[in-house]
Amino acid sequence: MQATLERAAAKSAPQVSLISVRDLWKTYHVGEISVPAVRGVNLEVPQGQFVAIMGPSGSGKSTFMHMLGCLDRPDRGQYRLAGVDVTLLTKRELAALRNARIGYVFQSFNLLSRTTVLDNVALPLTYSNVPRRRRRERAARMLDQVGLADRMMHLSNQLSGGQQQRVAIARALVTNPVLLLADEPTGNLDSRTGVEIMALLQSLNRETGLTIILVTHEPDIAEYAGRVVTFRDGEICSDVFNENPREAVVRV
Repeated sequence: MQATLERAAAKSAPQVSLISVRDLWKTYHVGEISVPAVRGVNLEVPQGQFVAIMGPSGSGKSTFMHMLGCLDRPDRGQYRLAGVDVTLLTKRELAALRNARIGYVFQSFNLLSRTTVLDNVALPLTYSNVPRRRRRERAARMLDQVGLADRMMHLSNQLSGGQQQRVAIARALVTNPVLLLADEPTGNLDSRTGVEIMALLQSLNRETGLTIILVTHEPDIAEYAGRVVTFRDGEICSDVFNENPREAVVRV
């Protein structure tokens, strides 16, 4: 009975927003032409949610992702990450926030090809002045978490595409971020390997409570998320919650 009451209370309790976006705008200027990329977007993302962002080319989804990742600044509006008003930060403060609180996974992996897998994963910690031994210990734990403990001394260019993306995910997690941003993480992978990566992301979200925002143009990949936000012409045109997301099942 007590356990039932606790579950009911947890379900009815207000969720804390990790991301809070209010009236966010971004316009690019090409010569005398102004191109509005993001137009007055509002979005709340509770901690622990897995969100897919979709939209056609030029819809504003990538620009929005760059602003969430503190890689670009909005022209106006407010963006709060874990309670911090990002729009008020200096360049140095933004860089510190990116390194400490946000992990990135890209379509092209962005690994150092002639560097060991272990050192690739440990790289972000060098910017935080973490001692070398601790960097390597933490990187080894992350590689074990993504199922690559037996590959840590390989060079990254000796791995398959799926393995390289797992290394990239481990690298994104090594700083213990509150937010993981994944930009088309399955775009360079075959369909089977793409499902393996989505299974890993689902596992990380469910087992660790990591908040994940994934940009994709593939509807079948978006089905693995618990929420799908669709952009069009710089605005959110659809925001759908999926109580039963598709399970990423890896078949042997």
